[in-house]
Amino acid sequence: MVGAPAAVLAAAVLSGCVPVQPVSTSARHEDAYGSPVGSRPVRAGGHLTMGLSSEPDRLDPTTSSSLYTRYVMSAICEKLYDLDAEGRIVPQLAAGLPDVSADGRTVTIPVRDGIVFADGTRFDAAAVRTSLLRHLTLPTSQRTPEMGPVRSIEAPDAHHVVLRYRSPFAPITAALADRAGMIMSPRALAAEGDDFGDRPVCVGPFTFVERVPQTSITVARDPRYYGAADVRLDRITYRIMPDANIRAANLRSGDIQVADTISPQDVDALLREPGLRLLQSGSLGYSGITVNTGNVDGVGSPTRRIDTPMGSDARVRAAFAASIDRATLVNTVFNNWFEPACSPIAPHSAYASAASSACPAFDPERSRRLLARAGVRTPYRVTLQVTNSQDQVRFAQALQASVAEGGFDLRIVPVEYSTLLDVQKRGNFELLMLGWSGRIDPDANTARFLATGSAGNYGGFSSARLDDLLDRAARTTDTADRTELYGRAVAVLQSQNPIVYTYRQRNLTVVSDAVAGVRVYSDGVVRLGGAAFRADGKEG
Repeated sequence: MVGAPAAVLAAAVLSGCVPVQPVSTSARHEDAYGSPVGSRPVRAGGHLTMGLSSEPDRLDPTTSSSLYTRYVMSAICEKLYDLDAEGRIVPQLAAGLPDVSADGRTVTIPVRDGIVFADGTRFDAAAVRTSLLRHLTLPTSQRTPEMGPVRSIEAPDAHHVVLRYRSPFAPITAALADRAGMIMSPRALAAEGDDFGDRPVCVGPFTFVERVPQTSITVARDPRYYGAADVRLDRITYRIMPDANIRAANLRSGDIQVADTISPQDVDALLREPGLRLLQSGSLGYSGITVNTGNVDGVGSPTRRIDTPMGSDARVRAAFAASIDRATLVNTVFNNWFEPACSPIAPHSAYASAASSACPAFDPERSRRLLARAGVRTPYRVTLQVTNSQDQVRFAQALQASVAEGGFDLRIVPVEYSTLLDVQKRGNFELLMLGWSGRIDPDANTARFLATGSAGNYGGFSSARLDDLLDRAARTTDTADRTELYGRAVAVLQSQNPIVYTYRQRNLTVVSDAVAGVRVYSDGVVRLGGAAFRADGKEG
């Protein structure tokens, strides 16, 4: 590893293996997204508590990279667009879908009128422009690649924002349905600057109240919100509860009413508990192992060669990929709840194809042959950093047994989640396993992490061939053409293996029957803005 931080060096290195046992059955699970309150009898007021499986990073839409931040921000920071339960992009703060010029280089976004931010500042096109420029140009922005090749952002009047592009960028509407589309109060941005994430101010059903580090985040109903009449809860507290057993116990006791990322080890037992129900959906994302091929000085800095067999030789990375028995690992560790994944393109995506869904065979003998050709002595020791959650450590230990058959000696270093986010940005890793919740447009699942110089290219990978395919896919709006290009991109990925894709989880969220209106879609975000306590229910 390159300059590993003290927190990582101090972590225990796990070497004991979990026996890998095949599971012969395969379960099918039906999506259950939840639904709006509708006509169900609910009461006004109440304080809902959600157990979060990991602590969010800074509550700044421009710089954050955590799924758990998206949970909190969904309640306090609306976007220009959103997804509905069917995965369609729908207007939120925008007044309609964008108008795109015939050459694809001018995107005009109508914005809503009569809205104010939580601090009373007027919401208009100028405010939208301020946030979009920050997403595009802030040096620490994680949104820059999501914005595409923007030439200028203009607000010709109070009701329209115009993005002018150097070349067409088809993914922009989908990008504006996530953090790149979150609009921040220009007054708060001017006052807080880089500290905006400590006291975020946006448009949303709730407004930020306080954060107690490693403990909780609290938000309160915003009376200025344009849809305040449909907001029932007084407050929401997001309690940081990394231990899956503690989250499950608090669900049973009623101390929390919602819990995310339920472990497949617990979900079957929780489903038998009276008063609890499961929301679940297939994921647009994946879990993968990023190989550090060039991130020596931190993401965003020029890449430098990492002179190790894993970092410099594609044959060694191909050997590692061939030594992973995905189906057996997923079935064993996750009790058939999750699915193997071999690419960043979800199989139910409109852009999926046979090429993007192809999965390299588990072939430990091929792995050993490749290592021999690369001149690597076995067992070849590599170090994997992984979050310290029970499921992730358990998967890593089962992976340890699998890759041992292929000639690898895998050392496991468990790291706290927020620390691991920093580790990947600094490049202080050899192998790093993290999940990505996924986006509806595949550009955000591919180019963000793999395009040369991207702010999310944590492994420092660079391939001119891959860059060309991803750029061409982003410049066309034809679904068939994009599907074919992404299939070809996956072929490049599977030959180079800068990220070794392992599994695709289901979004598993358990909700108390005392609560209505909680929703979770395929983007993985738990939406609490429209939740309420049932009129005959009891608040925990």
